[in-house]
Parts: sequence; C-alpha cells; structure tokens
Amino acid sequence: MEHSLSEYRPASDLSHCYHCGLPIAPGAVFQVTIAGVARPMCCAGCEAVAQAIVEGGLTEYYRHRDAMPESRREAMPLEIEQLGLFDHAEFQKGFVRAIGEDEREADLILEGITCAACVWLNEQHLARQPGVTAVQVNYATRRARVRWRPAETKLSEVLAAIASIGYRAHPYDAGKSEQLAQRERRNALWRLLVAGFGMMQVMMYAYPVYIAREGDMTPDILALMRWASLVLTLPVVLYSAAPFFQRAWRDLRLRRLGMDVPVAIGVGAAFLASLWATLVGGGEVYYDSVTMFVFLLLCGRFLEMVARQRAVRGAEELARVVPAFAERFIAWPEARTEEVPVMSLAAGDALRVRPGEAIPVDGVVVEGQSEVNESWLTGESRAIAKQAGDRVACGGVNGASPLVVRAEHVGEETRIASIRRLMERASAERPKIVEQADRFAARFVFVLIILAVGSGIAWWFIDPSRAIWIFASVLVVSCPCALSLATPVALTVATDALARIGLLVTRGHAIETLARADLFAFDKTGTLTTGRLTLVETIAAPDVTDALRLAGALEQASEHLIGRAIAQAAGSARLPPVEGLRSVAGRGVEGHINGRCLRVGNRGFVAELAGPAPDWMQEDAVRTNVYLGGEGGWLAQFMFDDDVREDARDVVSRIERDRARVVILSGDMPAAVEAVARRLGVSDARGGLLPEGKHAAVKSWQAEGRTVAMVGDGINDAPVLAQAHVSVAIGSGTELARTQADLVLLGEALLPLWKGRLLAGRTLRVIRQNLAWSFAYNILAIPAAMLGWVTPWMAGIGMSASSLLVVLNALRLRRATNPR
Repeated sequence: MEHSLSEYRPASDLSHCYHCGLPIAPGAVFQVTIAGVARPMCCAGCEAVAQAIVEGGLTEYYRHRDAMPESRREAMPLEIEQLGLFDHAEFQKGFVRAIGEDEREADLILEGITCAACVWLNEQHLARQPGVTAVQVNYATRRARVRWRPAETKLSEVLAAIASIGYRAHPYDAGKSEQLAQRERRNALWRLLVAGFGMMQVMMYAYPVYIAREGDMTPDILALMRWASLVLTLPVVLYSAAPFFQRAWRDLRLRRLGMDVPVAIGVGAAFLASLWATLVGGGEVYYDSVTMFVFLLLCGRFLEMVARQRAVRGAEELARVVPAFAERFIAWPEARTEEVPVMSLAAGDALRVRPGEAIPVDGVVVEGQSEVNESWLTGESRAIAKQAGDRVACGGVNGASPLVVRAEHVGEETRIASIRRLMERASAERPKIVEQADRFAARFVFVLIILAVGSGIAWWFIDPSRAIWIFASVLVVSCPCALSLATPVALTVATDALARIGLLVTRGHAIETLARADLFAFDKTGTLTTGRLTLVETIAAPDVTDALRLAGALEQASEHLIGRAIAQAAGSARLPPVEGLRSVAGRGVEGHINGRCLRVGNRGFVAELAGPAPDWMQEDAVRTNVYLGGEGGWLAQFMFDDDVREDARDVVSRIERDRARVVILSGDMPAAVEAVARRLGVSDARGGLLPEGKHAAVKSWQAEGRTVAMVGDGINDAPVLAQAHVSVAIGSGTELARTQADLVLLGEALLPLWKGRLLAGRTLRVIRQNLAWSFAYNILAIPAAMLGWVTPWMAGIGMSASSLLVVLNALRLRRATNPR
C-alpha cells in the first residue's frame, strides 16, 4: 500500500517542521519543495537535509518513515549518511569556519550531556579520532567546538564518533538549541510526573505495613501489598530512572566511572533485593525508598536543568538579536524594496529599517533621523540619536522613525558576530580550577563505591535486614555533581552578568585573574583618553595642505587612533599613491610617494630619515605631537588634543582604594603623559615607551610577584596585552588588540571595568562557598549513611538539594549586574 506524503504531516500544518517535527519558531521562513508541495522547515539545517534528500532522489524516505525522527536512524537514514550530507560545503556554511588552509572548526549541540564525566568522555573520545586536532565541550551550554583536518577526516565521521558512545550531535543553531532545551524540559517533566505518581501510590501501600502491629496483617495481605508496590514501582524504575541506567551502562562499557554509576547501582540493588524478597515471600522490601529517591533526584535535576538553562540564556540571546530578514532597496534611491534573508545581504546594499526593527548589518545611516538602542553593545539602555553619516551596529533596535542604512559589514564580519565568537571562545575554555574539580569528582566516585561496598558487607554481618538500604544510601547520599557544578555554573552566570554591564569575557581564566589583580597598567591614548584626537595646529614647510595630503596618504589604511585622526584631517583631498608601505609598531609609518621615502610618526622615528630637527619646530609638551619628514628633510609637525574620559578619575581612585596600584604606560611624550596623570591623580606615569618598553615593565612587575592587569587600545598594545596576567581592551580599539585581550570593554566608559572587578570578586566568593558546601556536605553525609542514620529517601533529598543549592547560589550573581 502506497502512503501519501501528507499522510503523516498534512500540508496545511505550518506550525511544525516537516523533516524533524519540531515546532517552527515565529518569523522563521524555511521550506523545501517535496513532490511538488512546499513543506515548512524549522531551520537552515533541516532545510539543507531535506533539500539533499530531494536532490538525491530519496523522497521515498518521507513516504515510508513510520514516525517523526526521534532516533538517529530516522533522523538521518543510512542512505543520506552515505551521501556525506554533513560534508557538503553549502550545508556547512552556517556553522563551520576555516582555520587557515588545513583546518576546519564547527560548533555543535550535544544531546545527552548530564555531568562533567560526559564532557570528559566526549573530549577524550573525539581527541583520539584521526584528524581531530582540538575538542572543547562546555557543560553549562552543552555546546562543543571541534577542530579537524579535512584531509584526514570528515565532519560526518566526527558526528558518527559522537553517536558511537551514545550521544547525539547537531549543528549549532540558536533556534534549534532552544527547541532542544524545551524538549529536554518536557521529557524530564514527564519522567518526574511518573515518578511522583508512583511514589505517592507506593507510599499508600507501604504506610499500613509500617504502622501495623505484629499479627495485625495476615501473610496474604502483606504479599498483596508487596505485589501492588512492585507493579507501581516498575514504571518508575523502567521509565523515570531509565536515563540513570542507560548512562551508567554507557560509562561502564567505556570503562569510566561517571556520576550516574553510583545512582544506578544504588537504585538497582534496592529494587532487585525488593523483587527477590517479593518473589520468595520473605525479607525486606524497599519500593517506597526506591520510588521516593528517584522522584527526589529527578526533582533536583529538573530544577538544576531549568536554572542552568536560565543561566546560559543570556549568551544564547545574543545570537537572536540579528533579524532573519531585511528590507533591501532594489536600486537606491528608488523607493522599490524587497524582503530578503539577512544571509544574502552584501556590503553596499541599502536597507530600510523601520521603527521597532533590529538593524541587520554594521553600516552608516544615509537618510533619516532616529534613536537606536545598542544596549547589547554598550550595556546602556539609553537610546542614541542617529542621523545621516552616523554609524550603526548590527543588532541595534531602531526607535523613533525609519532609517536608510548602507551596509558596510554583513554576516560573520559584523561586530556582533565577532563578539559572539569571543564569548563562545570564553565558554569553551576550561580554567584550571574547573579541571581540578572535575578530576577530583571522578576519583571521588571510585572511592564512594568502595565505601558503599565496604559498608554493605559490614552491615551484612551486623544486621542483614539493613545492609541493602545502607549500601544504597551511601551510594546516593554523596554528591559529586555538586563538586563539578560549583565552579562552571558560577563562571557561566558571571560571564553573562559581566556582558550585561558592558564587559565581555573572552578567555576562561579572565574572571578569576581580574579579581586577584593587584596592579592595573593603563595605556593613555584611547584608553584613559577618548581617543578622538582633534588636530589643533599644523606647522609645515612649505605648505600645510600638501603636508596633510602626504601624511593622509601614508595613514589612509591605518587602524591606529593617531593614523585615523591624520587621515580624517586630510579630508577629501586627492591622496597620492603610496608604494612600499610598512608600519613600525609604536613608532610610525613609512612609504614611498613619487619616488621619495617619507615617514610619519614620533620624532625619533622621523629623525632617523630626515636628520636633525629644524628651528621652526615647536615641541608642545602637553599635546600629542606627530611629525612628517623624509629623505629631503622635515616637512611638518601636527599637534593633536585628546580629552580624558569622564569616568577615568573615578575608576582610578576606586581601584586604588581597593588596594591595587595604578600605573600609566604610554608611547606619548613624557610631558603629555604626566599632564594626564596629574588630572587623574596617578603618581606613577611613564611616557615615551615603545612596545618593548611596556612589555619589559609588565615582566618586571610579574617578577616581583604582582598580578598585572593591562588595559590598552591599539595595535602597539598587542604584545603587552598578551604578556599581562589579564588584559582588557577598549571595544573601539583595533581587532588585533581585541583578539589578544582576555576582556573587552564594549562601550565608551571605563566604569564597567570597576564593576567587573567587583563582580569577579563576588564570583570567586560564590565558587569558594559552593566548594566549601560540597565538601562539608559529603564529609558529613557519607559517614552518617555508613552508620545507618540516613535512609535512601533522605539520601535522595540530600543529593538533590546539594546540587540545587550550588546552582541557586551561583544564580545570585545575576542580580549583581550593577555593583556600586
């Protein structure tokens, strides 16, 4: 009998994905024509899969599947795997990046991650696969970053390796991630409800046995009570507790002691002992303890899961800021527009952004006046006025009236994409404090099993009727999960909280090191000052306009603040071509114009080529001085002014009151640096430093035992940012400085740095509290269980409460987004 394509999922149902069956998010428009009918899809991944099925002539897959894909077999049938779908360049476009010429990197979502042991297992297993060069799995977000060499292995083989150890991997998609989280919550809730119902019913049969006096209950009534309890306990053990047994079996098969192993052994031992006692009609039964323990443990893990998903939602929300579609002008300035996917936009496109809509690109306003909320970038909720000529950032929300925006950067080139990549890098890295806790937790499970077995054997000789439940209590009362959760959950919540105040964490160790820093070294230009240099005076021989043209030509491609200021001062003048252009970090730029070698930069750099300075030059000790000269002599001197940031003095004084030292390291003239230091109240200010000098200063402080935080901006700060224990870059700085830095200040203010230091300190206190509680709980609970003072249901409460407590304690950091 032939099945129609619409038999399983009607064509009129537009709310669920035709390929995978998951709900379609509002605003998502993905579809594939299958047998002449347009079928809705939930995401680009399902769209690509379905399109490959159609193009491969395998639409019979949809005719003969018996249900929506739940298993790996149905979600990706063998024929489709043989097509190498995951290895197609088009399919990989959305989540695979090229790392050099020989490597690729992918972001994946992992299903089945329940504890730190799962993370360890996936990382170790994938690291052993041929061609895989790096693996990082984040426990809190369930995201994996995998790097491999395409010449040695394929992405499909990486996914198959993950599946071979009992996990499922999907290409990362923000919408898909939320759908999987919803499905995880729904499944967990059903298991919890079944366990709760079973527990209540079993307790109804157990209670009369507890209160009955000897002779009150006949053997046949007692047997009936036991058989009824067995029937009610079976769904709890076989359905609600099934994940514990599945994960424990997987760990044992792979010769690992995961955190579900003691739980499975305890539940299994108590249930099998009860089953045997029921079958033979003698001995103790523990059905009430088994069902209550499973219910309480599932309750704790459900609340933990909800809290964890809430904690990581802030980082995931950043991916949802960018709209899916944009209104593009067909031929600007003509009024005709078309709605197109954001992925199809290109630099130069003119877009209309209506009030209430998010801006889909980094660009410049070419028409209209409005206010744009860029709180995701600056941490400030106040909207910023925008008019023609102003730049706008992707993800900003237009407020008052329509704007026409010319796209400059789109897709993965936008600033929000760069920030998202930095956040992902931070979440993927595992600080040493996390790795140490994980190693201890793994050893802890092994010791725990030995203690439980020893307790069971001892009690078998003391009181056999209590041996089984004491054995189970020892296994389940401990909480290695709390040890593994104590640090990563706190760091995840803190990372989100820091991003909300405008301080982006890009390295895993940054929070811990920022809290412990006792010396803060600041660059001057663009860091303590605004970096918006204004040309206030030019002394030139013989012509000012010609000198600006020559300097502007040399600096037209510069990313340095001074270079951009010179290029801006040159204006729209026609610039001569430059040959042999090279930049010397911390000194200036050199190039050939009309066959003559010229330099623009600091005085010593230009003097090497132009010779001794002429008498007409006037050194200004306070302003920033830049010089132009070449083989024919000195040509010009440019003097710039730069305002100090409004909150710089406040931040410096707060840091010093916190018993940390503040130093200014700058390449500017010593007199100019001293002038800024006096305004800010800084006693130690060093000017005229090359990058090597800044680097040496930081190394000397580190040799004295200090923990150094370097705050800088610009390409010449990259070496010293890399040398410092923790580095902070201004968000308006060059891409190289931001990449080198461990933290990035997203807005124009320095105050988030101080708030971030306070929040980092609170994070360390929360981590210490979590670890102290975890150790104290286990030290007290395990001996109590070994002595027979703790029943299995009490053990379930203790274990669940211990894990939940560390998560809730970490969530307190979300309320600390505006520390004073």
